[in-house]
Amino acid sequence: MEKSKLILYGLIVLLAWPSYAQNVFGTWKTIDDRTGNPKAIINIYKEDGLMHGQVVEILEEGREDAVCTKCEGDRQGEPILGMKIIEGLEKNDKGEWKGSTLFDPEQAMTFRCKIWLNPENPDELKVRGYLAFIYRTQTWIRVGG
Repeated sequence: MEKSKLILYGLIVLLAWPSYAQNVFGTWKTIDDRTGNPKAIINIYKEDGLMHGQVVEILEEGREDAVCTKCEGDRQGEPILGMKIIEGLEKNDKGEWKGSTLFDPEQAMTFRCKIWLNPENPDELKVRGYLAFIYRTQTWIRVGG
């Protein structure tokens, strides 16, 4: 009897693991698509059914205490660490999250965006920012749940 319970438990764990890996929520390492260097850790979370993301660690040496120097208004001089850079994205029927608020503190610009898991590797998050018909896509790497 104990052996069958152990096998059943093992199967449950194995079946639950892929569904966890398919989740967009958790912590992600941002990778600069131009330099290939890691920049920050972003915590992506769900609140009221919408996706949000906040900078929880800065990885660039010497920029740990960086502030938003190009920002205007309330964000002028605000620390980048702790800054909310993704706000209010909605999930569509394709499994993508879309919205109008992906904020880049280095450029002090807000982009429309689309975020989705790489279908070939669920530990990679594709983050695409749009400005009119021009877009850039970064690949972020999962660092935790």
